[in-house]
Amino acid sequence: MKKQILAALLGASLCVSATAATLNVGTEATFAPFEFMDEEKREITGFDIDMIKAIAKAAGHEVKIQNMGFDGLIPSLQTNVIDAVAAAMTITPQRQRAVKFTEPYYQSGLVVLINKKDEGTIKEVANLEGKRICAQIGTTGAMMANRIKNANVTLFNSVTEAFMDLKSGGCQAVLNDKPVVEFYLARRNDDTVKILPQVLEAEYYGFAVSKRNQKLAAELNKGLETIKANGEYDKIYQKWFGNTK
Repeated sequence: MKKQILAALLGASLCVSATAATLNVGTEATFAPFEFMDEEKREITGFDIDMIKAIAKAAGHEVKIQNMGFDGLIPSLQTNVIDAVAAAMTITPQRQRAVKFTEPYYQSGLVVLINKKDEGTIKEVANLEGKRICAQIGTTGAMMANRIKNANVTLFNSVTEAFMDLKSGGCQAVLNDKPVVEFYLARRNDDTVKILPQVLEAEYYGFAVSKRNQKLAAELNKGLETIKANGEYDKIYQKWFGNTK
């Protein structure tokens, strides 16, 4: 009987350990190439997804991805609905007051996308004053757009909707992350729009965890260090951006 009880307890312990080793990771899967839905495989993929899976594996965890609205990610983290966020989230002082970020894993910047027919009048950010600007809600692109003097800013749930509004003439510019805009143009082969040469404010992306989970932050930082050292980071970067960082 004692052996049976011991075996049952051991089995329960192993079950708990397996559950604890699975990280529930929140993302917002409309931000290619970082996170988006692969329509053929019907699964979420992207640079961030490959990164968090590789980092978690190096740290001894498995990953379960949950898709949700970008503005719901931090609240879900704070209420323990998810364990971590992998969503091309820029490390900002405001967000740092709410969550704990890992070390940066990607450097980006903001760019302006316009219709080519407007390139004679919109040559730099200063020319956006008083213009109609599109951006994705909750992003640093939206924050920047709202700082432009007299701009008429329209916010969308996804960056794809912002691009569509630009194409239809609803707005005159989209403010978003450089790699996201470049990936969009590469995939669509769209020569009716162009990126202004000016890159705004360097940004650093980090994975976010609860401020109460310093242990997980340390594990993810260690995992990031490991995949940079063993070359896995470079392989993932090359897969999505065509060259190594």
